[in-house]
Order: sequence, then structure tokens, then C-alpha cells
Amino acid sequence: MGQQEKAATSLAGAVSEGISASLVSVDEELARRYPGDPGTRQPVHTVYVPGEVFEAGTIRSWGDQALAMLDEHAPDAASLAAVLGLDDRLADDVHARVRAKLEREPIEDLRVDFEDGYAGKDEDTDAGRAARLISEAYEQGTAAPYMGIRMKCMEAAVRDRGIRTTDVFLTGLMERGGLPEGLVLTLPKVTYPEQVAAFVRLLEAFEKAHGLQDGRLGFEIQIETSQAILAADGTATVARMIDAAEGRATGLHYGTFDYSACLGVSAAYQASDHPAADHAKAVMQVAAAGTGVRVSDGSTNVLPVGPTEKVHDAWRLHYGLTRRALARAYYQGWDMHPGHLPTRYAAVFAFYREGFEQAAKRLSAYANQAGGDVMDEPATAKALSSYLLRGIDCGALDTDEVARLTGLTRTDLDGFAAPRRGDLTATAQ
Repeated sequence: MGQQEKAATSLAGAVSEGISASLVSVDEELARRYPGDPGTRQPVHTVYVPGEVFEAGTIRSWGDQALAMLDEHAPDAASLAAVLGLDDRLADDVHARVRAKLEREPIEDLRVDFEDGYAGKDEDTDAGRAARLISEAYEQGTAAPYMGIRMKCMEAAVRDRGIRTTDVFLTGLMERGGLPEGLVLTLPKVTYPEQVAAFVRLLEAFEKAHGLQDGRLGFEIQIETSQAILAADGTATVARMIDAAEGRATGLHYGTFDYSACLGVSAAYQASDHPAADHAKAVMQVAAAGTGVRVSDGSTNVLPVGPTEKVHDAWRLHYGLTRRALARAYYQGWDMHPGHLPTRYAAVFAFYREGFEQAAKRLSAYANQAGGDVMDEPATAKALSSYLLRGIDCGALDTDEVARLTGLTRTDLDGFAAPRRGDLTATAQ
């Protein structure tokens, strides 16, 4: 073979070097602000339990109550399919997986609430008890994958109480062996970036007092006020909040009812599919994109209680809202009652089971450069891998069946799902 002909160029190498030098600060800013998804598991929901009623058996109790409701109101696959409109081809699998999930891991993320849902008389005692029970749960293997507290906000009227509860809870964890890996803190009713910065200072002080690694404590930010979306100067406050968190923000949680009320939406129309809710979550989603901060939908206050007909109506509503959120890439939401668990998992499992084979085949074709009827790019391969990984993590998909259809290992999927920015761009060229 002859020697490869060298391509002709018109510009000296100094031009490229000069351009690169001029963009050093931009490169650094991109790497700092937009590191991409952390690649860790994201729970499909967060369950809130008032601090005064949280007990060692809360998680198992919720699972047992959910199973009892399933047995009473949808005891078999056919009845569940009829209520929710499930595809008959998926009904047996989804029903079996929902039961197995409720038996094995009924709650993925639990927050002991010391804010709106708290009605206790001795917050110090309840916060200390929460620390003890959560520590024991992790030690005994009965914990949810993620657990923590929602403290009061940084507004003047409750600020000192929120700071103290956070201190009591975290100190209690440290006294019982340290911070669990799945620890999550939720800061509610954030309106100004300065409130986020103040919470960062609190966590820094705690880390320093206990000799913890800088940045060990992260937290979620609840978006419950209009000012959190749009500031007085017209900027997107939520984007500034992420920056103010200095890398500690792990999630943005939409607060359905506080936010709706803030905009004057009447109670009958306060729901996660209201246009005002869609706008807020769209701004949150864009602000968080690429930062590694995840977005969570809110909740429904329609509880599946009473006679079967009312339970079925509430289940259909919750199922529909959950499927709607998943289609819009809000992969997490709030559940407020044990009766929401069957439809949460039914919606999640159906979402991943329905698209599983197509996603697996497309990713396999991409990985093997086999072509096909869809021309996928690296960004699409990332989305396909993330979809399959989320399905595996929640129990909708089995690792073996994904490997069988894709020919890929979990490590392979992780590689496709979380490429570095430069790798993704270079592959596309």
C-alpha cells in the first residue's frame, strides 16, 4: 500500500494553539459546572413520613399495607390490568414484579419530615430518635437504599429550629458510627440562592467539627415558590441555586401544592399536570441538565382509600400522573400513602418493560455498528443505556435479560450511559 497522502491545510498550528489558549477558562467552566450525571442509582420515588410517627417498622409496614391493598383491590394480573389499562402481554409480569418489590424493597427513598408534615411536641427528641432508627436500619440491613430528613427552611421564623434539627440529627448519626452511604438531606421552601449558600456553610461547619471530608454532605433543594423559578431581575433563580450549592446539590424536588398555591392556583386544580407545574419543572430540568443534579416530580394528594371504586379511581390518577412524568424524564416523584406504592411500581415497571426490547436491540446495533432502521448517535446510545440501567436498578428489568438482548455487561452499559463530555463529542465526529 502506498503512503497515506497528507491533507493540505492553510492555517499554521499557532492558530489552533491560540484558540485553545483563549478557551481554557471555558473548558474549565464546562468541566466544573456540567460534569454530567453521577451514574449512581436514582430512586423512583421519595416517601415522606412525619418525624413523630416514624418507627423502626415503618418501611415494612408500608410494604405490608400496600400488599394488603393489592390483594383486596387488584388480587391478580387481570384485575390490575383492567384498572390501569395495562397491556395484557405485560400484565402478569408487572403484577408479579410489583408484589415482589413490595415484599423485598417497598420504599426506595424515605424522608423523615420535620417540616410541613411534622406535628410533634419535642423536635430534639424526634430528630435524635430518627438518627438512631436510621443508623440501626442500615446496620441491620432493613433500611431503604436512601434515607434522611427534611428539616425546616432557612427563612427567619424557623431558621434556628431547622439548623438545630439538622445538627441534632447529623450528630446522632455520627455518635452511632457515622453517616450512612445513602444519607439524603432535603432543604425546603428555598427562595433565594443565599439560603442555599447559608445551608452550605452549615454543612461545612459540621464537616469541620467532625473531621469529615469536605463535600461529604449533599442535599436536595425543594422548589416550592415562584421566586425559586423566576427572580425579580428576570433570571432563573434555580440555576443560581445550583451554583450556590457549590457542588453539593443532588436534586431539585418540585413541591406541587406550595408552588401551586404561591401562584394562586385554586385547590381543586393543584396537581402535577397543571400548566404552571409543567412550566416550573421544565425550567428546573433545563437548569439542572448536565450538572449532575436530578429532578423530581411532586405528589398527588388524592389518596387511594375507601371502597374499591374510590381506590381504583385514585390508582388510575396516580398511575397516569406517574407515566406522564416518566415520559417527560422526571424519573422520581413523591408518594404520600402506602396505597400509592402499587401504582408507582406498576407505572414504572410498565414504562421500562414496554420499551425494553426495542431499546436493547437499538443499543446492541449501535455497540456492534450493525446498522438498522434507526441511525443512532452517541447521545442516543447514552439515553438508551440510561433507560436500561434505570430499569435494572428499580427491578423492572433483570440484569441477565438485558445482557442477553444487548450482549453488554453492566460495566458496558455504565460506559455508554456516562461518557465524559469530550468523549461524547469526539465519538460523534
